[in-house]
Amino acid sequence: MTRPAHVRVSVDTGLRAASLLAFVVVWHLASLWAQSSTLPTPLTVLVRVWDETVSMVLPGHLAITLGRVAVAFFAAMLIGTVIGIAMGRWRKVDVFFDAWLVLGLNIPALVTIILCYVWFGLNDWAAITAVAINKIPTVIVTVREGARAVDPRLMQVARAYRLPRFTTLTQVYLPQLVPYLMAAARSGLSLIWKIVLVVELLGRSNGIGFQLNVFFQFFDITGILAYTLVFAAIVLTIEAYVLRPLERRLTGWRN
Repeated sequence: MTRPAHVRVSVDTGLRAASLLAFVVVWHLASLWAQSSTLPTPLTVLVRVWDETVSMVLPGHLAITLGRVAVAFFAAMLIGTVIGIAMGRWRKVDVFFDAWLVLGLNIPALVTIILCYVWFGLNDWAAITAVAINKIPTVIVTVREGARAVDPRLMQVARAYRLPRFTTLTQVYLPQLVPYLMAAARSGLSLIWKIVLVVELLGRSNGIGFQLNVFFQFFDITGILAYTLVFAAIVLTIEAYVLRPLERRLTGWRN
């Protein structure tokens, strides 16, 4: 017997909460066993998070980093989706850009970041451009596969009923791409925030990545863990309460 959707969601939420609790317990036991300043206890890190939050230092740097993540994410998704659809729909476009795509997938992120800083200067637009360039190829690959998997029979039905192009696009074509777009978005979010931290560490004077670099110079492990866990918690929250519900809503028609 199939469980109702709300029951499955509750069970999944409970399992995720238990997994996070187990992680904290293992971390606490490991810190007690190590008895070293290089592995502070979860409580020590939590106190540091509180102190940094009350002083508004952490929220300020977090807001700056999240802004860069948001701009780079939407730029990469928009550009990657357009190119991916074109490559999946028209073979000549796919053949023409295939070598570019392979090159983009294999150039290390560090190289792109350095080149953007050298070409455009140590500014936010160079940082955002470097992050977007690193993410666009993976979006293209995912969306291209989705465009190739579009059911031609549904498109023929749309033409047979002479549906307007906009209606065909929004009601027939794009709904078939939703699982691929959501896959690109979810993987992109986890990739982009990591690259943003590297970009900030190398060439910015604010943001989470910059703060991590400062903590590294002073060998402040507690600060590193505090900022990292807060940022990771934000990303997990977006994943759990924005992307997953959105995916369930957009793909509900398939059930």
